[in-house]
Amino acid sequence: MAKQVNKRTNTKFQNRVYYGEYSLKHWIDLILSKNLVLPDYQRYFVWNEKKVKELVNTLKNKHFIPPVTIGFYNESDRGQNLVLDGQQRLTSILLTYLKIYPEKEKYKKEANQLIYSNSMDEEDSDNIDRLENVLEWDFSILQELGKNKSEILSNKGEYYKIMDNNIDDDFFENNYLGFCYLVPSNKSHKEQQNYYSTVFRSINIQGQTLLPQESRASLYYLDKDMAAFFEPEFMKYYKVTSNNIPSRVDFIRYLALVTQYEKSQKDITKVAKGYKSKLELFYEEYIYSVINSSTQDSNRQDIEYDEKFGSFYKLFSGKHFERVENFKKIIVDLLGAVKEFKSIIDADLYFFGSVYYILIEGKIIDTSRKDELISDINSFIENLKADDNYTKSPNDLSKLRNRIEKSISLYKGYVK
Repeated sequence: MAKQVNKRTNTKFQNRVYYGEYSLKHWIDLILSKNLVLPDYQRYFVWNEKKVKELVNTLKNKHFIPPVTIGFYNESDRGQNLVLDGQQRLTSILLTYLKIYPEKEKYKKEANQLIYSNSMDEEDSDNIDRLENVLEWDFSILQELGKNKSEILSNKGEYYKIMDNNIDDDFFENNYLGFCYLVPSNKSHKEQQNYYSTVFRSINIQGQTLLPQESRASLYYLDKDMAAFFEPEFMKYYKVTSNNIPSRVDFIRYLALVTQYEKSQKDITKVAKGYKSKLELFYEEYIYSVINSSTQDSNRQDIEYDEKFGSFYKLFSGKHFERVENFKKIIVDLLGAVKEFKSIIDADLYFFGSVYYILIEGKIIDTSRKDELISDINSFIENLKADDNYTKSPNDLSKLRNRIEKSISLYKGYVK
């Protein structure tokens, strides 16, 4: 039960915010009864056993732990309590209660590397280290195994190992974790999305992200219908390799950069201007731009990104998914259904031009001449890689802009 609950209301919008704390046992009961659910966006469990034990010790010592943020979301008159922030804490508490931990080899997520940065600084290295702990697993898997401890342990199979921290039931009954519960006043799907847009933004800015591409995924939830546009299923088969580690091609990166190129009337000097060391912020702002203008809404309050990216609605006129499907057909014809690029230089020369003409301009690439096109692209890639200075820092903004322009130029002669 709640130890204490207070409420604060935003009088302008009548959005309610409740504060309080629950016993750890109550949090566990909420999860197992499916009163708490994870949003649809991809956000896996990343804490290793050491981190889980550290949380337990922090609770034992009554030290401060940031509260969990829960948001009420009403979709088709079906209310859900979504875990917006705090999944790692709640999952760790549940695993401690069950005395199990997922086997890494079964659930280990494919590693993605920070290949879009100019260099690997200390913070990036920490992020790469954390990748070793990413499991393609979350507590929803346990929710499907049973409604209580005995059912879950009976049905868990061989993919979990014992994790006994010598914790008894009193620990879960007598220790508490705080919460912040958000209830938007408006039941409109769009209004709720706009409200949670600011919430996600705040969480992403203040919290520690796993990787840029991972943190971005939470933003897709703001408009579920657009998730397939931001992250098309077929794109996961296109990889870039760096230091012998493959990473998925960053589709949003290409969309954001060529969209601003078009909006700036093809003035390459304006692309990502002012974002030299913060391109990830640039990509996030593109996502917000799309979400806030993906439909023709005369009552839109947030139009701050139109000046940078233009109106998504006007650019695509509702044909965005049609163009993604065209892009898929052409890219598969050109590259095959699976492709691993040797470097970010290779991937950029293939994708900037194709994304620009097919998605932004709505054109078609003449793949009957694909051998000639591939030869042109590969020749330019070889020229760039012959310059050691270029290959040492390929994501320097001037070099990135160079690849955008050159890729678009290479594809120009093959547009129908």
